Amino acid sequence: MKKQVKVGDLTLGDGTVSVQSMTTVKTSDAQACVAQILRLEKAGCDIARVSVLDEADARAIREVRSHVHIPIVADIHFSARLAVLAMESGADKLRVNPGNIGGEEKIKLVADCAKLHKIPIRVGANTGSIEKEFYERYGRSAKALVASVLKRAEQFEQCGFTDLVLSVKSSDVRMTVDAYTMLAEETDYPLHIGVTEAGTYENGIVKSSVGIGALLLRGIGDTVRVSLSADPVLEVRAAHRILRSVGLERNFVEVIACPTCGRCEYDCMGLASRVEEAVGGIAKPLKVAVMGCVVNGPGEAKECDLGIAGGREYCLIFGRGAEPERVPTELAEQEFFRRLTALLDRS
Repeated sequence: MKKQVKVGDLTLGDGTVSVQSMTTVKTSDAQACVAQILRLEKAGCDIARVSVLDEADARAIREVRSHVHIPIVADIHFSARLAVLAMESGADKLRVNPGNIGGEEKIKLVADCAKLHKIPIRVGANTGSIEKEFYERYGRSAKALVASVLKRAEQFEQCGFTDLVLSVKSSDVRMTVDAYTMLAEETDYPLHIGVTEAGTYENGIVKSSVGIGALLLRGIGDTVRVSLSADPVLEVRAAHRILRSVGLERNFVEVIACPTCGRCEYDCMGLASRVEEAVGGIAKPLKVAVMGCVVNGPGEAKECDLGIAGGREYCLIFGRGAEPERVPTELAEQEFFRRLTALLDRS
């Protein structure tokens, strides 16, 4: 059975997958940090991570924590003192690298403080921080990543601390998938998954979708971050779309749309975009179809709660279990949105 770890009011390892992102502002600028986290919350973020570079950042966590509603993870490197100060300031979780925190005595200091405050710690390895002994033995590889993170976890275990979350990230998608697959076989700790340094928005979305999606379809992953060189709100939206695509998030309005072809004689693509925008923030388990023509549309979308398929002169509007109804094309979009509104109100 997978070990469960509490992060604020959330439980990692309980079969659900939480969504994380990370702020891009200085944590000591508490007002800006709070504003960004509130935006992340609105987008559906479950956990927010903040950087702690200095004492001002660590102390600001208390102020930030008092104005937001989701757990805060303090991301710390090179300083056990800042790790302790962040926990004493109200952080709900730490992200540290035992390899750069300062030796056994400093690791024990962090572990003892985390035990006292009942705060979990994420320890991770990425391809830039593989332990020297494993790099020499295995090279830059999935096996080296797994060996590194298990050694780091053992350092905390030797201090009697086991509220751990593990991660093994690479910018290489295949290496990331291989490493997490190995790690899931070696440990029962919850896993934080993601493809690190995935890149700018378009490329980063593709790499993250492939890597994260492959892991989730194998049942691997308890919390996820989509790492993009972009607004962190876009990370959260992308993560939710990945969860939806693999069937792990169901409370949303799914819009399926025809890729269109030469048979399409109405503005199918434009209507699909307008429908998706209209239902984007609605948390209801519904399926809506915007199909390109009446030849295949009603059949392909017959299990949808509401659908439309069009032609030059008329469109068919249909719903689950109902006969398709002809509506003149010039009136079809208005009628479709009327029925969509009624459906959302009923559900």
